[in-house]
Amino acid sequence: MIIAVSISFAQPNQLIDLQKMIDDAQNGETILLKGGTYDAVPSEYIEELCGNCGEHQTTVHGTKGFVIKDKTIHIKGEDKEKVILHTNAGYGVLFINSQHSSISNVTIGGGVRDTSGDATNAGIVLKYSKVRIFDCIISNDTARSNKTPIVGVSGIILRENSEAIIRNNIIRNNTWDGVALYRGAVAYIMDNIIENGRGAGVGITWDAAAFVFRNRVSGFWKGIGTFGTSTAVVKNNAVFDNLGWGIVISGNSHMQLENNVITRNGNCGVAPWVDSLENGTGVITNNIITENGWRKEWVCPQVGYWMNANPSRFTFTYNNVWNNSAGEYRDISDMTGKYGNVSVDPLFKGQYDFTLQASSPLLNIGNPAISNLNGTQSHMGIDGGQSVK
Repeated sequence: MIIAVSISFAQPNQLIDLQKMIDDAQNGETILLKGGTYDAVPSEYIEELCGNCGEHQTTVHGTKGFVIKDKTIHIKGEDKEKVILHTNAGYGVLFINSQHSSISNVTIGGGVRDTSGDATNAGIVLKYSKVRIFDCIISNDTARSNKTPIVGVSGIILRENSEAIIRNNIIRNNTWDGVALYRGAVAYIMDNIIENGRGAGVGITWDAAAFVFRNRVSGFWKGIGTFGTSTAVVKNNAVFDNLGWGIVISGNSHMQLENNVITRNGNCGVAPWVDSLENGTGVITNNIITENGWRKEWVCPQVGYWMNANPSRFTFTYNNVWNNSAGEYRDISDMTGKYGNVSVDPLFKGQYDFTLQASSPLLNIGNPAISNLNGTQSHMGIDGGQSVK
């Protein structure tokens, strides 16, 4: 069935009210934005459910910027460098019960941290919604309150069973997580640059689920983590230059960690990190875990792989663990030479180019159950497996 879609053209000036255009738009309409800055007029936002509190039914006071509610809307800019949505609020662009909407080709910034520490502030927030977020810049949500000196404004937050495809975005220079998933959220997070924030670059918690493919995650307190009872498939990512750990598998969560590069993180590279030996599971294979541990111990020891969990619940095969500051392994026997694990210089092409040189010893020695696109035995690291976009 073909549905006709009307298109509204907006040129920012004193007469343009983007929120009014959103409110007046028909279900399924596309709003095409020309270059300029679109300022939201922030307003009070009180919600009865808290996205990341111990008690879900917790009243939270905050502010909202642009709101898309109870209908499908597509917001598209003509040039993501020139179309600026300045949100002036904690919940910057807020989708509520919005199904199959999209936002693309815009810059979202100017968020202001709410004074409530329970507010899940972000440039884009989804509640009970399904949204495609692609080709956007989400950055510079840096205004803070002295009442919330630690927690800040994230890039993207999904809550309450929301679903999203998050692809080809630049998420940088915000003041909390890059992408965070809470309470039944599901996301495909692919081909993004996620850098320079606090918290975690990608945090999957409560009972959320994520597919995290081909991202570059750097400059956070923590790289990629699963928490609570969440699950994630994490493949072909470069996780580097974060202050604490690169990858953490915590709580009673499960992670499949395959063909990633985890390098130059401040403390440990990869850490199964649970409270009970009956918690947490993971499959860790074909990864390159190198040169971690340059920072004084904070969240974990300065090693490549820290087994702070039950080893029988985690499979660790065909990984390269090499040149980490305080050794390759902690709380587990040295795995070098066992189950396909090695310890060699990977020979990256450059300081920030984590693909492998033609002479790398990690070519075609990965998990034989995983093949490269040409059918050969997989490489270790981001070159291996099905890594092509």
